[in-house]
Amino acid sequence: MNYVFFADGFEEIEALATVDVMRRAGMEVTLVSINPTLEVTGAHGVKVVADVLMSDVDAAQAEWLVLPGGMPGATNLAACEPLTSMLVAHNEAGGRIAAICASPAIVFAPLGLLNGKNAVCYPGMEAEGCGVNWQSDMVVVDGNVVTGKGPAAACSFGFTIAAMSQGVDCAEEVARGMLL
Repeated sequence: MNYVFFADGFEEIEALATVDVMRRAGMEVTLVSINPTLEVTGAHGVKVVADVLMSDVDAAQAEWLVLPGGMPGATNLAACEPLTSMLVAHNEAGGRIAAICASPAIVFAPLGLLNGKNAVCYPGMEAEGCGVNWQSDMVVVDGNVVTGKGPAAACSFGFTIAAMSQGVDCAEEVARGMLL
């Protein structure tokens, strides 16, 4: 199982393109609302109905925990204690985690999930003094952690996750099918 977490203010293209690519690659993806209801509103007013609420998530069964960016979406994700605890525990157990845009800096870095790692985030959001080796690439993989730069990296972010789970050939086939 793979979970993508939605908070009000999420960046729509980052969230939905990632989910779309993962599903095209044959991955089972569940959309999770951290809100008290399934409906979540993106940074640009797009409303999404998630599959489950945060309280329904069992990370013990998860391969990936994925965070889109967007503001105030990333801030809202960072304020969700059940999610932050889940991310730390999943990472400590060697589980795969991914974040794009503001979320690497706003959620992952303060939790210590990027300490000593290469990572990328939306330009100008790099957290200072947090032990992260900030890069300029569109997508960066360091061990079990994938980070993406922003909206333009959304498909590449999804392809990277798919390649790590389903193999490079599968990810490339999905990309060809999407004319990328």
